[in-house]
Parts: sequence; C-alpha cells; structure tokens
Amino acid sequence: MTPIEMEARIVRYGELRPCRTAFIDAHTPGSDRKENFTIIGAGVSESADQHVHIRETPGFNIGAAGQPPKCRNSLHSHRTAEVFFVLKGRWRFFWGRFGDAGEVVLEEGDIFNIPTGIFRGFENVGTDYGMIMAILGGDDAGGGVIWAPQVIEEARAHGLVLGANGRLYDTKRGERLPDGVAPMPLLTEDELAHFPEPTTREVVPKSVARYWDLMALSDRQPATVIGADGVLRDRPGFEVEFLSRGSIPPTPYAIDAHEVLMPMRGHWRLSWAQGSTVLNPGDTAAIPPGLSHALAPSMTGEASLYRVRATEDPPGPTGRLLGDLR
Repeated sequence: MTPIEMEARIVRYGELRPCRTAFIDAHTPGSDRKENFTIIGAGVSESADQHVHIRETPGFNIGAAGQPPKCRNSLHSHRTAEVFFVLKGRWRFFWGRFGDAGEVVLEEGDIFNIPTGIFRGFENVGTDYGMIMAILGGDDAGGGVIWAPQVIEEARAHGLVLGANGRLYDTKRGERLPDGVAPMPLLTEDELAHFPEPTTREVVPKSVARYWDLMALSDRQPATVIGADGVLRDRPGFEVEFLSRGSIPPTPYAIDAHEVLMPMRGHWRLSWAQGSTVLNPGDTAAIPPGLSHALAPSMTGEASLYRVRATEDPPGPTGRLLGDLR
C-alpha cells in the first residue's frame, strides 16, 4: 500500500466536514448548534447534506459529534451498539423516556458503552467547544435513529418533519413529504413500555470506563475495554482496546480483521512496508485486513489510543440490553 493509498484511509481531525442539519432536532432551541460528523460508513444521519468521509464499512461505523457549551443532543435510541469516548471537553449523558432515569458525566478519554435499546441524550457541560467520538454497531448502524415522541413533536413545531423513509424535510424552506411518503409514526405507549429505564447505579459500573483507570491497565499490554473479556463485557460486533506508551512493542503485526485506530493523546507513528505517517488526536485511520503495520508513540509524553477491531459477533442487541445491567 502506497503512502497515497494509506492517506485515503485516514481522516484527519482538521479535515472533518460537519453537518449542521443531520437530525430532526437541528432547529430545536438548545440543539440547533450541534455538528455531526460521519467518518466511516453512512452512519445514521437523516440529512442528504451529510458528508461521508469513508464509505466502506468494516462491520461498524465511526462518527463524531461536536457541540458548543450547553448544547444537547435529543433523546433517541438505536437497535445496535453506540459507544462514545470524549475527545475534548466535559459531557453529561442522560437516559430514559424523558431523560431522567439516570445520568453520568464523562471527562476527556472516558468511554461509555451505552446499553442498547434505551433512550439516551447528551450535552456539552464544559466551557469550550467539545467533541465526542462514536462507534456504531453494524454496517448500516442499526438502520437509523429511534426518536422519543416528544422530540418529533417539538421538531415539527420548528419546521422539521421526518419521513417514514428516514429523511428530513424542512417546511420552512418549502420542502414537503414526497408523494407516497408518510410522516414517521410516533411510538405508541405499548411500544414505549419496551424501552427500559435503568438507574445510574445499574448502568455506570458495567458501561463506563474511566481514562486514568485504562491508563493504569494498559501499562504493559493493551487493555481490552469492550469485548467478551473486557473491562466492559459485551460482544456488539466489534471490540475496543486501549493502548498507551509501552502497551505494544514497535514491531509489525497483521490481523485478518478490519482495524480502526483513533488516537486520544500524543502522536503515534504508523508504519508499514511502503511508508509511514503520524496520527494525531482526533484522526481516524482504517487499516485493511492483512496489512502488516507497526504502531508506536512518535514523541515523549502522554500517549493513548483507542483501537477498534471487527469481530464475527452479530451487531444486534446483546444480553446487556436488560438482564446484564442488573
């Protein structure tokens, strides 16, 4: 693989292209300043304006959300895994039908494997523009977003209508639902009863890993964060490892699965037979199966990185949906 071919598989943080109309709450006060980034795979954006950096999916999707202080993402759910780690800032995650069942605040580097099938939202509670990186299960990321009914109703009051085809239409710009396309139906009370309302105490111990705990665990080898034997035990169709300085020897390795590298801190030298490059915080690199490559910090100081690998596990809901939380 030539350096040019490899560079096409790397999305640099400074080259990320935001979409400000990605979701139904794009006009809703309090949510109207957020930015959505689709890095690998089509993601779950509802807007035709969403830019996709790398369309090839490795069995999961990579995205990001950027928000100024006090901006929030409205309550929604997914059919497959949704994992976030905080790249920049301080974030509050909340969940439940009305967002009051539980909450947790994450600092930079913390990671949250949100239980599948619960309504969740998040907001930037820091003082500066913040960024969270996301891993979504499945090639099609579970087929889209499931919104809490009040989110759809409030969005309609501000001119945005979601079609049953999963696309947004802005009535303030003269757009209307195409012939034959009905509005997205609201969930019924019977359907809403199937969405669990776990407490903070039930969710956090089995779903959140703190950055400095992972740094300690990765002193001599990569720490498995999400996996069958991970700090957060789950099998969502991918596994997540945490690497720090000294986690792996700087010798080449190759695996038969897709691998995505997402630096958190420091600068990492990625080398392969035909070249090398440096990955920086916020960059995303998609390594193809079978490519022999080496990875090592390129400078002194703090260095950490999340490594995501595809597995043969199905991307659908797992036991963590209900029973494993209790």
